[in-house]
Amino acid sequence: MTDRIATATGTVPIVAPSSRTERTRQFLVRRARAGRARVRSSVGQALLLAVCSVGAYAFAEQVLGHPRPLFASTALLIALGFQREPRLRRVAEVAVGCTLGILIGDLLMLGLGRGVWQAAVVVFVSLLVARFLDSGQVFTTQMSLQSVLVVLLPPDGASPFARSQDAVVGGVLALIVTFLSPKNAARGPVSRLQGLHGSMAQVLRDLSHSLRHTDSGEAWMALVTGRTTQSALDDLRKELRLSREQVQFNPLQRNVRGMVEAANTAVDRTDLALRSMRIVARRVVSLLDNDGLDDEHRELLAVWFDEAADAVEVLNRSLSEPQEEGRHRSLTGARDALGAAASRLDPHTLGGGTVHGEALVMLLRPMMVDLLESTGASHADAVAYLPRV
Repeated sequence: MTDRIATATGTVPIVAPSSRTERTRQFLVRRARAGRARVRSSVGQALLLAVCSVGAYAFAEQVLGHPRPLFASTALLIALGFQREPRLRRVAEVAVGCTLGILIGDLLMLGLGRGVWQAAVVVFVSLLVARFLDSGQVFTTQMSLQSVLVVLLPPDGASPFARSQDAVVGGVLALIVTFLSPKNAARGPVSRLQGLHGSMAQVLRDLSHSLRHTDSGEAWMALVTGRTTQSALDDLRKELRLSREQVQFNPLQRNVRGMVEAANTAVDRTDLALRSMRIVARRVVSLLDNDGLDDEHRELLAVWFDEAADAVEVLNRSLSEPQEEGRHRSLTGARDALGAAASRLDPHTLGGGTVHGEALVMLLRPMMVDLLESTGASHADAVAYLPRV
């Protein structure tokens, strides 16, 4: 019989500690498995980088006539980076940093010559210039690295600024590749926003269930779920900034600009609605713990939470409409659904005449206003859905 040890949740078998050899073997197996997964997911990007780096080299050599234009390939590889979804700002920042670093190195080398102390002067000047131009660490590093390479590497016999031109070739090609990226700029933000709406709808349904069954523990778990949305919202804001940048500068992404702007409009208001929802969840926990409502009004509130969850799901579906006309029609439907739920938020009717109940209804009102505004409604139009108090 296997020996067992008691824990707080039962008993578990005692597992003998692994030997050092076994632990090493398991570590190597995990590393190999992770490495194979990275290779499989990186084949396309590796092929793109290989073709583009050689293409930049060939262009500088064959078209510009520069011998051994290593900096064309170097600038492209550094600017484009080994990432599956190149980001325009990062690519432009690194490309400019590489080019300026090489240019500074060329200029100082003409006046100071080549050598160790000249390299130190070049790095010092490059760092100061980089810090003056931009606060980014990547920008500063690339400027100083490229400038010192120019001074330390032997000249190739071409014109003094040939290497700067090679860096421009690599940087421009990296930007072109980024522009032509087939990724739909709206897909990421819309998908993340739909995930937030899905979480919100689930929290509302959990609150409804907790009211029906007078279960404050379930309401507490709904609150915990609501709190986890903050990190997802922060990731969404980062994704949205990148997408707005892409649709602004990339002519191939202009057709999804409307979806990105609709998502941008929805994000700020959804953030406020999620904050209100967390406050509402805490209030529901308090209401259930203090038995602040009778059975009839708990059921009325439970029905309302289900209705609000249905309306949020309508809003969720409307954001994925690819066409402007269809998206406008869907957002109008979502606004009607949210407005119908908001129109029932009368604290005297839903609150049951108790302080706890009426306070809960009053907290629901700003949440619904924010959701209505996320559909594109003005603040005045959103507030007009609420019953007068």
